[in-house]
Amino acid sequence: MNIRDTVSFFLQAATVGIVAAFLLLLIKPDWFEPHAPVVQVQQAAPHTEHHLSSLDGSAPVSYADAVAPAAKAVVNVYTAKVIIRKRHPLLDDPLFRQFFGNRLAPRKQLQTSLGSGVIVSKQGYVLTNNHVIAGADEIQVMLQDGRSTRATVVGADKDTDLAVLRIKLDKLPVLPLGSSDKLRVGDIALAIGNPFGVGQTVTLGIISATGRSQLGINRYEDFIQTDAAINPGNSGGALINAWGELIGINTAIYSRSGGSQGIGFAIPVSLVANVMQQIIEQGHVDRGWLGVEAQDITPQLAESFGLKDTHGMLIAGVLRGGPADKASIKPGDIIVKINGKAVDNARHAMTLIAQSGPGAALEIEAVRDGQPMTLQATTGKRPDVEP
Repeated sequence: MNIRDTVSFFLQAATVGIVAAFLLLLIKPDWFEPHAPVVQVQQAAPHTEHHLSSLDGSAPVSYADAVAPAAKAVVNVYTAKVIIRKRHPLLDDPLFRQFFGNRLAPRKQLQTSLGSGVIVSKQGYVLTNNHVIAGADEIQVMLQDGRSTRATVVGADKDTDLAVLRIKLDKLPVLPLGSSDKLRVGDIALAIGNPFGVGQTVTLGIISATGRSQLGINRYEDFIQTDAAINPGNSGGALINAWGELIGINTAIYSRSGGSQGIGFAIPVSLVANVMQQIIEQGHVDRGWLGVEAQDITPQLAESFGLKDTHGMLIAGVLRGGPADKASIKPGDIIVKINGKAVDNARHAMTLIAQSGPGAALEIEAVRDGQPMTLQATTGKRPDVEP
């Protein structure tokens, strides 16, 4: 075969390949489109300067520009469930049944409740609290623009009181995710929700505290505390910053009267994003586990161990054959840091371990017999435990 024939052969082959690719593009265009991730969440860009309405450029006088787009993505969540009233024990008496018949027989009753939610994806994923939708037979979501639709439960996590719903509507507004890791006490916070069912409401306050735990609300607690008014019906709604970005999901209030008393709690978006991703991808949340029995360090224990303060976690017991045992962690060890993060107390340490997920490598800085040491551990999967 001479050079001319060879060149002609390759040209013909290339032509056939181009024609075939063109036909496939016409017939099967989806083959050439990149696959979308499981969930497409809009992440807010880092901030370099404030863009808020002000009189002299120094102090904001209105947060309307931040609230207007954010409020469109906050929805009202209405739930309904059928409950059956218990059969009255007197109905088992034949004489009583002769006079009253079945008037006290078990009856079905429709129980309704309300809450809020946040649309975080164009694919229709909605964040809310687990306690808002728990046990519901039907869930209805209403948008700010007046549209209403049924929602399905993708999954829920009782330990953090989070749930993910999904709705099927076009042109959905989305609330971008901000950052909760760098929040400071005194930062502006706005709560958006449907308190008492009066309709969408916005309240203003500041970040009162971060990292609140040991409140007895959830198994894993790392709350943002705010004095922005949060009332019944706000649960599952958005806590946003001054740029209109989601920084938390409102979940609870501290109140003696049942109304807002300036102490509200929101789940930070850093925790929310991790839980949401796992629920969407696998329908549940897997958490890291070491197999230890933990104890807080009291002032008396700190003195007996020769510690300067009560920060850290005392290992009171180790499960034989568990991840901690394999890492040579022993009872009496005091864990002070996990992957470089200082441990405040036992609950904080267990939260750090849980959030790392199964199979995660942990560098554990500990004190044993007064001597500092570093251990390497690999987390296992936390066994399912009923709350």
